[in-house]
Amino acid sequence: MQAVSLFVVTMKGQNKDMTEKTSRLIKKYPNRRLYDTQTSTYITLADVKQLVLAGEPFTVVDAKTSDDLTRSILLQIILDEESSGAPMFSADMLSQVIRFYGNAMQGMMGDYLEKNIKAFTEIQSSMQEQSKKLVDGKGGFPNPDAWAQFMQGQAPMMQNLMGNYIEQSKNIFMQMQEQMQKNATSMFQGFQFPGTGTDTTKKDS
Repeated sequence: MQAVSLFVVTMKGQNKDMTEKTSRLIKKYPNRRLYDTQTSTYITLADVKQLVLAGEPFTVVDAKTSDDLTRSILLQIILDEESSGAPMFSADMLSQVIRFYGNAMQGMMGDYLEKNIKAFTEIQSSMQEQSKKLVDGKGGFPNPDAWAQFMQGQAPMMQNLMGNYIEQSKNIFMQMQEQMQKNATSMFQGFQFPGTGTDTTKKDS
C-alpha cells in the first residue's frame, strides 16, 4: 500500500491536508541534495518517502528558482519503488496511462484514477479498524506479527471486494461514455458532414 499512497499524492500534486498544513520546506540544490529546513539537515529520497508514509506535510522547492518540485520528487520515489523487486504497475497499465496524455479525456482519467485509489485506501483503512476491534475489543492487537498474518489472510476477500467495486466502476464509466456519445449525437444532429449525406443525384442513363 505504500506505493498506492505515493501514487495518490502524485496524481494531483500533494493532497488537501498537505497543501493546507504545509509546515516543512525541503530545498533541492543543483547537486541534487535535499535540505530539510525544519531539521537543518540534508536528507535522502528514503527520508522523504518516510514523510509521505507518516502523513507529514511538506513541499520541495528548487533552492535557486523556488519552483515547486514536490511532484517530481514523488515521481522519483515511485520510480525507485517500481524498480526494486515488487512493482505495482504493469507495463500495459503504464502504457495505457501514457496514451491518455494529450488526450481529450486526460483530465477525466486523472480524476477517475485518483478517486478509485482513494476509495481503495479508505476501504482498507476501514477494514483494518473494524478487524482490530473484533480481535480484542479495544482497537489494538497484542502481536504485530500475528496481526500482519491475519491481514494477509484477508487478501482473498479484499480481492473479491475490489473486483466487484472495479466492475461497478467500469459499468458506471461505460454508461457515462454512452451518455456522452448520445449528447454529442444530439448536439451535432443538424450538421451535415462531408461523405455522410445521402446522394440523391440521379445518374444519367
